[in-house]
Amino acid sequence: MITFQLNNRAVAFDLDPDTPLLWVVRDHFKLKGSKFGCGMGLCGACTMHVNGEALRTCTLPVSAVQGAAITTIEGLGTPNNMHPLQQAWVEHSVPQCGYCQSGQLMSASALLSKNPNPSDDEIHAAMDGNICRCGTYGKIKAAIKSSAAAMRSGALAESAVQSFDPANRGVES
Repeated sequence: MITFQLNNRAVAFDLDPDTPLLWVVRDHFKLKGSKFGCGMGLCGACTMHVNGEALRTCTLPVSAVQGAAITTIEGLGTPNNMHPLQQAWVEHSVPQCGYCQSGQLMSASALLSKNPNPSDDEIHAAMDGNICRCGTYGKIKAAIKSSAAAMRSGALAESAVQSFDPANRGVES
């Protein structure tokens, strides 16, 4: 039995421990926001946070996350209570087809949680390997920078930052 936290809720998985985390989350826990792209951990569509680190989950066996805290795009924010990056994504019209966006957002949020004022080079390094077929890289960088600035200045409503409760995400153990 493999146990871990999924969007702040205790869950357990008792099937093949070599099953990639992406498929456990999508098929077993029915959270479909993280996408399958390349199956080799190269495109970033499957990115989730594992103990706060942005990791590719299409090749990460669920056994590797025993006791870990996993956050998916569903745990980042909701339409009624968006994470500051999700707000910036909307304001900058980032998504085109949208397929890569959950991975892009998870990589960007991991960056900003560690570095509230990233340089262009730091953004590029953190986002490297997140492929966007639509080529919205300029908009992604602009959204990250504006979100970082808003978060630093306190311009965001306190409710958007402090009242966010990822515990209620429809995940059942």
